[in-house]
Amino acid sequence: MSASELREVEHEITVSAPAADVYRLIADVANWPRIFPPTIYVDHLERSGGEELIRIWATANGEPKNWTSRRALDPDALRITFRQQVSTPPVASMGGAWIIEPQGEAASRVRLLHDYTAVDDDPASLTWIDEAVDRNSRSELAALKTSVELATAAAELTFSFEDTVEVEGSAKDVYDFVNEAGLWSERLPHVATVRLTEDVPGLQTLEMDTRAKDGSTHTTKSYRVCLEGRKIAYKQTTLPALMNLHTGYWTFTGTDTGCTASSQHTVVLRPENIEKILGPGAGVAEAREYVRSALSTNSRATLGHAKAYAEARR
Repeated sequence: MSASELREVEHEITVSAPAADVYRLIADVANWPRIFPPTIYVDHLERSGGEELIRIWATANGEPKNWTSRRALDPDALRITFRQQVSTPPVASMGGAWIIEPQGEAASRVRLLHDYTAVDDDPASLTWIDEAVDRNSRSELAALKTSVELATAAAELTFSFEDTVEVEGSAKDVYDFVNEAGLWSERLPHVATVRLTEDVPGLQTLEMDTRAKDGSTHTTKSYRVCLEGRKIAYKQTTLPALMNLHTGYWTFTGTDTGCTASSQHTVVLRPENIEKILGPGAGVAEAREYVRSALSTNSRATLGHAKAYAEARR
C-alpha cells in the first residue's frame, strides 16, 4: 500500500474531566449508543483479556452502516486502538486509535486518529469517507465532552426501565411480530401509519406515527438492529420534545412453557422543555413519570399483541 492510497486524519478535543474517567467511558462500548449520536448499537462477538471483537451499527452521512472492529485496550497508557475486520463499502479499510492525555488532575486531551482507504481508490468514495469520518469524529468528540462534563446532571435526567410478559408460544413467533414492524398499523391500535425499509437484512429504518392516550399523534424515526431471533435493538433519531435520547431493545428468551419477551428503554430527558409540555411547576420527577408511562403503555400494548399472535399460532 503506497502512502498516497492511505488517508490519515486526527481530531481532538479538551474535556473537563480526569483522563481515567474519560478512558472508562470510551472503553465500555455499552455506553456508545447513549453518548455517541451516530452509534445505533454495539455487540460483543469476542472478548479475551485486553482485546475484543465488536460489531458496530452506526449512521455515516445519514445512512445506516455496520462493520466489525478488533480493539486493543490499554488502560495504563489510556489508549484504545481499533481496526475494522470487515468494512462496508465504500470503505476498503479503516483503523485508528483513541488516545487520552491528562491535562492536570481534572482535564484531558482526547485525540481520535483514523487511517482509511476507499474501495478501488475511487476519488468520489474517498471524499464520501472524508466527510463521514470528519462529521462522525466531530460529533463523537463533542458528545463525549458533553456526556463527561454533564455526568452529574445527566444522572437525574437519565433512566431505564423494562416491561416483560410470559408467553405460552414460541420466541420465534414473538420475534417475528416485533420484527415485522411494517405490519404494525394493521396489528397495533396505537400505530396510525408506518414506513419500514430494510435495504440490508437485519438493519431497519422505521418511521411511524403513534397515537398517544390523549388522541394526539407524534412521528418518530428509529434505526433497528435485528439479531437472529434473540434481540432487536433500536435508537430513535426523531424524538418527542421531552427527550434528548431514546434507545432500547426487545429480547426474546425461550422457557419450558414458551418464552419471555421484554421491552427495555433508556431515556435522557430534555429539561428545557418540561414546563412547556407539562405546565408551570413541573419538574424532572413529573417528566420521568410522564415519559415512562407513555413508552410503557405502548410497549405493553405491543407485547400483549405479540403474545396473542404467538399463542394463537402455537
